[in-house]
Amino acid sequence: MASLWNNCKKNAQPGIPVVLVACLVVLVLFCHNARASLQEALDWGGHLRVRAETSDPENNSRLDILEKERLYDIGFEFRSKNSLDLSNAYRFDLHYEMIGTAGDTNEANTTFFDRYPGARRFLFSSGNADDRRLMDLTHIITDDNDYRIYHRIDRLALTYRRDWATLRIGRQALTWGNGFLFNPMDMFNPFSPTDIERDYKVGDDMITFQKYTSAGEVQMLYAPRRDPATGNVAWDQSSAAAKYHRYVGGLEMDLMAGIHYEDFVTGLGLVGYIGGAAWRMDTTYTWLKDSKQRNGFAAFCANLDYSWNWWGKNMYGWIEYYYTGLGTDDYEKAFADEDIMERILRGERYTLGRSYLDTQLRVELHPLVNFNLTLIANTQDPSGLIQPHLAWDAKQNFQITCGANLYWGGPDTEFAGFDLPGLPVEQAPADSIYVWASFYY
Repeated sequence: MASLWNNCKKNAQPGIPVVLVACLVVLVLFCHNARASLQEALDWGGHLRVRAETSDPENNSRLDILEKERLYDIGFEFRSKNSLDLSNAYRFDLHYEMIGTAGDTNEANTTFFDRYPGARRFLFSSGNADDRRLMDLTHIITDDNDYRIYHRIDRLALTYRRDWATLRIGRQALTWGNGFLFNPMDMFNPFSPTDIERDYKVGDDMITFQKYTSAGEVQMLYAPRRDPATGNVAWDQSSAAAKYHRYVGGLEMDLMAGIHYEDFVTGLGLVGYIGGAAWRMDTTYTWLKDSKQRNGFAAFCANLDYSWNWWGKNMYGWIEYYYTGLGTDDYEKAFADEDIMERILRGERYTLGRSYLDTQLRVELHPLVNFNLTLIANTQDPSGLIQPHLAWDAKQNFQITCGANLYWGGPDTEFAGFDLPGLPVEQAPADSIYVWASFYY
């Protein structure tokens, strides 16, 4: 914790550490006055997850740089969730996490970037780093060729709640939009479409305000960010946006507009029902301010989900289509596209193509055992990913998950592999199988 605090003092504005200390002191005083004991006001929990994985790198891919037939990896994730509920008005949230990875994949990546350091500029995402965030609350404990351990504060927020509005200040998570795997309205640390683990979204430093009215709900945000080159808070790195949600007839509607890294973004979302199924549609348009290649681009996502019972088993499934005008089928040239690469390096985008179709089927084999099968396809290549996984609640606070990531496609396709610009290797993901054990408390 001391290292995290020192990093915060080093990289944040001088007043930020003082504000954080003041918040903690005030919260303890509030708690003392509002509740009979600290125990009544404190809500805490968390989990420890350990992982093991083996993968088969494709020949001549960047993960094949160690010339091993298989890569073996292990890892762990510890997360502590703490909140102070102060009377009916104030709440303070603090989530701490420590994450470690070790094995051949770490070593392959280290070896690759050591051999080709120029590749960092288009292959290294800073989505979990704090170089752009207002507060630097991430610290690397140890980092070697084949292992890495770091810890961070992922939630640090004070909430003020009234019947008519909610104000939240600090590190928090926010999701806009109605997409399942692809979500054009979600501009703030979205999950990768291939993520199986979606327990917690990465937090951002922001101020959010939510106002409730009889006509609907208004949500506004401001996310100040730093220019990683100077370390100073800059408007062209920050975001300010608003979203209006209301019911129109039998539909739910979202209207969104904002400034995101100086680009102006607008969006429309609709949710409706047909029979026993629910459908959702989101569309956005982004006007690019300083782009040399395009004036702007549209994105669109639509999905349909339904639950039913077959053969005495509870089932649930969805199908989703996603399109973005910011995409290409020439993946080698995509790395020279500033608009695409900026969003990949910021952790906002994970794919290079334009058109995707995804679907998922979930079957409750037993009240404690669920099987999921997810399919993602680039419809232009075509290429894609198949993800079967099984989750078993072995005990009340203990879950075992096992699954696989299986990629398919022909040469020069997004999911099967394509040449990296100026390098003698391909960017090709590796088929893998994994098992997780999760302990909750």
